[in-house]
Amino acid sequence: MELTELVEQFAHHVAAQGDCIRDGDSRKGNKHARKYGAALEALLAQGDAGREALSALLKHPRADVRGMTASFLLRYRTEESKAVLESIAAGGGLAAIGATLNLQRWAEGTWSLDPE
Repeated sequence: MELTELVEQFAHHVAAQGDCIRDGDSRKGNKHARKYGAALEALLAQGDAGREALSALLKHPRADVRGMTASFLLRYRTEESKAVLESIAAGGGLAAIGATLNLQRWAEGTWSLDPE
């Protein structure tokens, strides 16, 4: 599968999970989480080429997609990812919770979403 297709799948399923959570359908949301997880795993298996392809989503119009992307790219694109997460954290809402927690884990040195 092409990197661009994997990136599109990741974005689609992150957004779909966010919609399911908003609508109170956690079962359906979990299905989307597994699908974006599989897309992410395939991207990360490509090394920095996959990370670079994923980094295009740091400018995605949806905060949940930007935040999830930034959370996984903190080691690879530290400054840009931190800026995205800080902006989301300041905005409030559900995406802000995840952004705040990932920033906190990064600062504590316990973040481990994409180890070297």
